[in-house]
Amino acid sequence: MIDVMILLFERIGLLLLVVFMLTQIPGFRSLLDRDIAWDTIVYHALVFGVMGVLGTHIGVIMNYETTIIVDSWILNVEEEQVLIGFGVVVVMIAGLLGGPYVGLGSGAIVGIYMVFMGGEAWLANSLINPVSGLMTGLTAKFFSDERVIAPNKALFIGIFPPVLYMGMILIFNSNQQSGVEIVDRIGIPLVITNAIALAIIMMMIRSALNETEREAALETNRALSIAEQTLPILKGESLEKNAGPLAELLYKELDVAAIAIADQQKVLSFVGEGEDHHKIGEPVKMRLSKIAMDTGELQVAYDKSELQCMYKSCPLQTAIMVPIYLSREVIGLINLYFPSSQQLRAIEIELARGLGTIISNQISGYEAERMKELLKEAEIRNLQAQINPHFLFNTFNLIHSLMRVDHEQARRILVSFSQYMRANLNIASRSLIPLGDELEHVNTYLDIVTARFPDQLKVKKDIDPNVLDALIPSATLQPLVENCIQHGLKHHKENGLVVVNINQYRGHIFIEVRDNGVGFSEDVLPSLGKVTFSSEGNGMALYNVNERLIGIFGEESQLYCRNLESQGSSVSFIIPIQYE
Repeated sequence: MIDVMILLFERIGLLLLVVFMLTQIPGFRSLLDRDIAWDTIVYHALVFGVMGVLGTHIGVIMNYETTIIVDSWILNVEEEQVLIGFGVVVVMIAGLLGGPYVGLGSGAIVGIYMVFMGGEAWLANSLINPVSGLMTGLTAKFFSDERVIAPNKALFIGIFPPVLYMGMILIFNSNQQSGVEIVDRIGIPLVITNAIALAIIMMMIRSALNETEREAALETNRALSIAEQTLPILKGESLEKNAGPLAELLYKELDVAAIAIADQQKVLSFVGEGEDHHKIGEPVKMRLSKIAMDTGELQVAYDKSELQCMYKSCPLQTAIMVPIYLSREVIGLINLYFPSSQQLRAIEIELARGLGTIISNQISGYEAERMKELLKEAEIRNLQAQINPHFLFNTFNLIHSLMRVDHEQARRILVSFSQYMRANLNIASRSLIPLGDELEHVNTYLDIVTARFPDQLKVKKDIDPNVLDALIPSATLQPLVENCIQHGLKHHKENGLVVVNINQYRGHIFIEVRDNGVGFSEDVLPSLGKVTFSSEGNGMALYNVNERLIGIFGEESQLYCRNLESQGSSVSFIIPIQYE
């Protein structure tokens, strides 16, 4: 009996390899989660059925003399021989993991195959497989709260199908005496080996699952920890200013050789091995880095040649290039470098992908908050304009003066003033409005100002009528026009000129507001729209407009401020044509 048991254990050990392969099949986890539909039932029944068929070929054969015949791969079974296959173990696994339908389906496949294999016990072999699958599947319902049945329970369950199989051999075997001798010789070893094999296989699946989930939990915890630590770093600053601290944090938390952070043009920070020749400020040269920025997809360099480093002794061998987004636009990369390809595991790639998503969401979230603050500032500015005493008193004095000399003109200015005040109340409630509405706001403002200074100010407009329905950020044109009049033409006593140009350009709207005033001071010109100043005329209007344009449409829509060669200044920008 001992020698038979050892032989069966040797043969059944091949199933452990099959089970390992089983755990690598896509969709196997759906069995453990009990997330099974009819299509997955058929799929898993076929998979387990095929594996069960393979299990029949690694069994043993017994003849009437109870001699055990061992072949490396069983192909033929004579009429007087009995095939003892191990497909039933796979069928039991199918029932325990997938339930009665998967167990019955896989058992039916193995049972039908056993009919064609033949032998003295073909009927017992064909019946035991679907019966075992159904029986273990129904038994598994009592343990539905367990993802994988405990090994001790599997050991107990695994006893019954072999016992039932021995009974079927006794019932269906034509030679009763031979059947008794076969059962006497192999019965107890088969029961023990099948039960222990089932328990070991459940233990393997449970251990593999627990190890995978434990590793995933650790990586998830690490990603969340890093995300929490990046919160104060990313808040309120640009990627260029945050690149250094962010790289230091990631290098400390991740098991990598080096960290590099770059924007669209150059390397912003580099920490780790290779700092002696990977310099901050270098242009982005790697082909994969450019692909990552162009496509927005994570890229992996599996070979040192793909890093395109000209330094022969560079310790960096592989890398992951992770795109960083702001409002669905790639603004930079985080490169994770590794000293060997063995460290570049699938879990590292997924961790990098997750970090890229988290950091991008944080940057976009802070940018959204900043845009809300800018909109609030714009609204406050509009409300302040409504109650600006100089503007109110000057307009009221104008209307009062006109009423004595030109009633019609006074009425027209009063209507324009009321429209201007109403527009100020409504315009800040929407982030994007039709260009025609914004121009009406500008026109009402200009009507009032030109009425006050009829000989000092002229306004020229060159506007493409085809873009009047296109969307533009609210309170964009009026502040630029007002800036020209209050600052550019402040000291002009006559012949002041404001020009508004709006035209289409390659799927975009080109907008320019210029004047013939004193122009911008050369020392502040490079910073206009990017910062505010402490002096009078502090550039807040240009800053607010510029930040909202960038926040909504991206860097390509930022303000372009310049002094004209002849006289005066120009502020222009382009935005993509969009409609409601």
